[in-house]
Amino acid sequence: MKKPSDFDFKPSIVGGSIVLRPLYPEDFGQLYAVAADPLIWEQHPQPLRYQREVFGSGFFAGAIASPGALVVLDKLSGDIIGSSRFYEWDAERQEVAIGFTFLARSHWGGQTNRELKRLMLEHAFRWANTVWFHVGVNNIRSRKAMEKIGAEFSHETAKTVNGVMDTYAFYRIEAIRFCTER
Repeated sequence: MKKPSDFDFKPSIVGGSIVLRPLYPEDFGQLYAVAADPLIWEQHPQPLRYQREVFGSGFFAGAIASPGALVVLDKLSGDIIGSSRFYEWDAERQEVAIGFTFLARSHWGGQTNRELKRLMLEHAFRWANTVWFHVGVNNIRSRKAMEKIGAEFSHETAKTVNGVMDTYAFYRIEAIRFCTER
């Protein structure tokens, strides 16, 4: 394990069917083309993210300002198909969160989310002992996805995201469990 203070928030990671790389301001157009689908956000605490202004001023601005925002590219086409990020790194506790994840509906229900989370978890566990996921309490689709990747429900609590307070379900995966189950 590397020194906890050296967490790499901007990796480039190549998987079997996707590539993760840092998000850049010039990615806005391609990423918004994916995010403009209202069905992506229908269970989300901020269901209007499909609107250009809401996406740009809230989600995208926050992603650019964060140290760990990534885009997800389809490896074959090179197209941007979504985004995710690392955030809330706690070097002392060796904990980090993965979230703000969304994928084009064309990549739902298959292996893409599982591969995305596996790649991000493998990267995170080079420094962290615990990875947290914060999911809108009513986002049943994402909560089921957490369970599919082996995340354990911890608790629900209010959390402010992009200036909006809402209730989130907290899930976690411990490095020791992740590494022994693979």
